[in-house]
Amino acid sequence: MFAVADARILGVLGGMGPLASAWFMQRLTLLTQAERDQDHIPTMLWSDPRVPDRTAARVAGGEDPLPALVRGIRGLEAAGCGAIAIPCNTAHGWYDGMRAATKLPILHIVDAAGAELQRLGVAGGRIGVMGTAGTLAMRLYQQRLDGLGYECLTPSDAEMQSRVTPAITAVKANKLVESYEPLAEVARSLMARGAKAVVLGCTEIPLGIAAGPALPFPVADTIDALARAAIAWAKP
Repeated sequence: MFAVADARILGVLGGMGPLASAWFMQRLTLLTQAERDQDHIPTMLWSDPRVPDRTAARVAGGEDPLPALVRGIRGLEAAGCGAIAIPCNTAHGWYDGMRAATKLPILHIVDAAGAELQRLGVAGGRIGVMGTAGTLAMRLYQQRLDGLGYECLTPSDAEMQSRVTPAITAVKANKLVESYEPLAEVARSLMARGAKAVVLGCTEIPLGIAAGPALPFPVADTIDALARAAIAWAKP
């Protein structure tokens, strides 16, 4: 492997879930301006689906995922990566612990989502945030976006239990088509409550939304947002 970190090699800490990581790699490639292989970003994907469930750890006293996350970071360090992207929103609940374990910069997916909202022309105001129960319980979006002038609306407990959580589970089971309508319904509900855009704050959710008709309002896809942040890092 590489003896020293190469500032252009991106490390991807994935497997949470595996399909979301694979889709991130595809979007990273498609969003990169390139005319030949050599124009793309050198990338190392560490896809480890054995990482303990992040939501279970946060809301149900499940096994701490941090040791497994740090193990992946160590593998990416050994591969010579210069920065790390994590295509899992809920894993960012352990961001501080991961940052303390490495000198490599870790691109924050919520910051990337904020930049994506700006790119979509949504500079502040009410936004909807969909995500796992763990992400919403940790207030990952509220903590980082409130200071930028955003007011985060989230699904109701009933919507989470009957729509969002089952749809995320369906995506993890490769049942994308059946996840679309529950997710689209909740997104429409957030817009009806006054949101100017909806953040798909779980990397399974964009896959479900992509399985059906495009939504007729601004949507911040956190997979694409993180891919754009990675491209900006690699090709400043």
